[in-house]
Amino acid sequence: MNRKTPATFRENMQHFLPIHAALFPACRSALCATGLLLALSLAACKEEVPLVSLGLDAEYYQPRMAALRLEPALTGEAYRWTLRTPDGRDSLVSTEKDYTFLQAEEGAYLLTFEIADPATPYSHTARIHVVHEETEYSPYISEVIDYRPAPGQFVNLLPAYEEGDTEADMLRKAGEAIAGEGSGMVSLGSFGGYVTFRFDHTVMNRPGAPDLAIFGNAFQASAVPSASGGSAEPGIVCVAFDRNCNGRPDPDEWYELRGSEHDNPLTRRGYAVTYLRPDTARAAVSAQGYIDKEHIPWHDNRGSRGHIAQIIAHPQSYYPQWLPDDSLTFSGTCLPPNGEDLSGTGRYYFLRAYSWGYADNLPNDPLEGISLDLDQAVDSAGRPARLPGADFVRVYTGVLQQCGWIGETSTEITRAADLNLYYEGLPDP
Repeated sequence: MNRKTPATFRENMQHFLPIHAALFPACRSALCATGLLLALSLAACKEEVPLVSLGLDAEYYQPRMAALRLEPALTGEAYRWTLRTPDGRDSLVSTEKDYTFLQAEEGAYLLTFEIADPATPYSHTARIHVVHEETEYSPYISEVIDYRPAPGQFVNLLPAYEEGDTEADMLRKAGEAIAGEGSGMVSLGSFGGYVTFRFDHTVMNRPGAPDLAIFGNAFQASAVPSASGGSAEPGIVCVAFDRNCNGRPDPDEWYELRGSEHDNPLTRRGYAVTYLRPDTARAAVSAQGYIDKEHIPWHDNRGSRGHIAQIIAHPQSYYPQWLPDDSLTFSGTCLPPNGEDLSGTGRYYFLRAYSWGYADNLPNDPLEGISLDLDQAVDSAGRPARLPGADFVRVYTGVLQQCGWIGETSTEITRAADLNLYYEGLPDP
């Protein structure tokens, strides 16, 4: 919803007068010579040349947690956007030509746009009424917009692939599994496999507080109560803000949410792995606990090679059967391995949990363990992104490791929640 209240005729004339006079001197001279009223002069000149509009209205009505893109038609040497909030606070919010307005709190905001230019300085103030949405937002995922897992033991099972399924079919199944309150699960496979989703609103960035929770299937191992972990399969979380309001994550920039291992010297950034479709004519390399220890060959951009092993517990093909590609390449940040073979025989691995900042890393209860803060978003150079909110969320498996008979490490997701609305819907204690 983006209802705009048009400016009055007098307001429009005030906007057009300095622009029209500067750009069309012939019309200005005619106006001075004849003494005609401004409205009549503009009407006469309209037949000769089109009017130039600032492209901004005087008043807007905008739902909370929904972005409004403002793109003035005029240009100058410098720009200033200043905002007055309903409680009277003023702040400089941007020095770019275009601005994306986004607020969570309802009320009337005054937004002033100024062009600093020696020839044609300009100032315009719009009143933006932030109102409650017509249809209540959900705190949960509304749509899965991309699903591309790397090979793994639960690929083709979570969600289930059926002969003839297309990418569109599997995308739909992934959405059915984790959208809403979530009753299923999707597996992202080995390092780099990902799922991308959105909500029916922008997840707002509340300074100093967690904004997003991503639920997985991590659990604490009772065998090692003194250490945090058990089945921690950490997934890295990236977010994008739809700054241009086109409803798509491209070309909006993706930002990684820093976690506890971001500055670990063993963490590899700019890492890429290519997985190859298995050769069905090749004889399997079987062993105790394995169907084929060399099921999926892989190589990375650092000169290393290896395999994703096919384990007895899951005998199906681990390569995404709906994808026509004979190779799949994934890139991103690769975290240090977190698995330790406690059995010494490859039968039981303890997957140590990282401290904070990852999906499927800590149990869902307490909620703090799976909560994420948009303040932690950084660009590719590690600089704070300072995002007002996030419209798209991507989770990818952040570790490349084979853990004996329990198989490769692969992030699983069951659902996600905007904590701003999740807590809003809880009953009072």
